[in-house]
Amino acid sequence: MGLQDKLQAKLAKAFDGKLADAVSAFTGSYQGPGVWDPVEETDTSVPVTYTGRGVLAEYETKRIDNINILSGDLKLIALTNEVTDAPAIGHAIAAPDLADRAQTVSYLVKSVQVDPASATYQIQLRKV
Repeated sequence: MGLQDKLQAKLAKAFDGKLADAVSAFTGSYQGPGVWDPVEETDTSVPVTYTGRGVLAEYETKRIDNINILSGDLKLIALTNEVTDAPAIGHAIAAPDLADRAQTVSYLVKSVQVDPASATYQIQLRKV
């Protein structure tokens, strides 16, 4: 069992146990590949959706620079093996609102980082 497998196993156990109250399911989407028909002015691309679960958190105040990280941006930490497609800049993410978890909010992915062991995604989200 490599480092990535160990990290993912321990984090999955924490997501199911001690962090269960903080873990949220999310859905991501983006436009898939397609062909543009200039005569009909139509596109054959269809939305691609993916799912996962992770922990949503606000950024620390000292990290907010109002250039790259704005007040209100959130960080989503998700296990790479539990996300069904790779998140990327420009994707839309639907996740619970931190203030009212019963409501779903649409976010735009502003940045995606993968830890050195490729066990987790750290995704910067901004409300749409």
